[in-house]
Amino acid sequence: MTQPTPYPQHTALSLAASGVPVLPLRRGKVPFGNCTTCANNACGGRPNMRVPGPCRCPGVCHAWAAATTEPAVIVSPTWAAAWRRAVCVGYHPGGADLTVVDLDDADAIAWARTALPATRTVPTTRGQHWIYRGAMTSRNAVRSGVDIKSTMAYARYLGPGTGAMADLPGAVRALAVKEPSPVRLATVAVPVGAGGGECPHRRPAYLERGIAMAVQRITGAGNAIHATVYGAFLAVLSTHGRCGCLTDAHVARLFTAAQSKGETARHCTDAWTNARTTLGL
Repeated sequence: MTQPTPYPQHTALSLAASGVPVLPLRRGKVPFGNCTTCANNACGGRPNMRVPGPCRCPGVCHAWAAATTEPAVIVSPTWAAAWRRAVCVGYHPGGADLTVVDLDDADAIAWARTALPATRTVPTTRGQHWIYRGAMTSRNAVRSGVDIKSTMAYARYLGPGTGAMADLPGAVRALAVKEPSPVRLATVAVPVGAGGGECPHRRPAYLERGIAMAVQRITGAGNAIHATVYGAFLAVLSTHGRCGCLTDAHVARLFTAAQSKGETARHCTDAWTNARTTLGL
């Protein structure tokens, strides 16, 4: 006798057929843990994660990165065992070019109704999911009771919802933009030399070009941010740290660039101090 397809797996197959990557969620609405080979990401991560590595694990590993639209994977013996223990279906919104604004309570819903354009709405246990067409960076706690789930995140599938799906608006994208910490320079020592604030070996445009290049180097970094910031500070100080031409305004530009990449004011201060120490300033 043919065994009936478990309900979560049936739902998953239907979603996958429409191009939505799915994964099983266990009790607590969380993904299954990594297998022993992949524990602590020892395998290096799945190829579709922003973690390099050769992992080809057939299991339900790596949370959102396990999400798939492949029917053969969804019905495989390994996944079938997970579906039998699953309590619901999860999906990777960003993988389907979607963004979920997770509104956790009545206050968050009231805010969304005045701040965001109407779109498809799905009721949740305590609030609502507002689903938009388009992917973006995920970020939790963008305001009280509001999370954004899109790329590198998973959401619980709670049904098709109601209403026409709208394109992702700028108002939602703006919520995920992390404001840099205010630049603090009180503890930063600006070298003072004999030049009286003017670079003695080149005209002022040389200093301006050096600061601009350092800022561009920092803001253009895709990884190794700490090392890039330190290297940029070191380059500026090695050229202008002894002539007295640097001012608080110049240092503020460098710090602002570093903080726009996620560095804290403390990291900036430490990198500046370490660069001065390295150069004997």
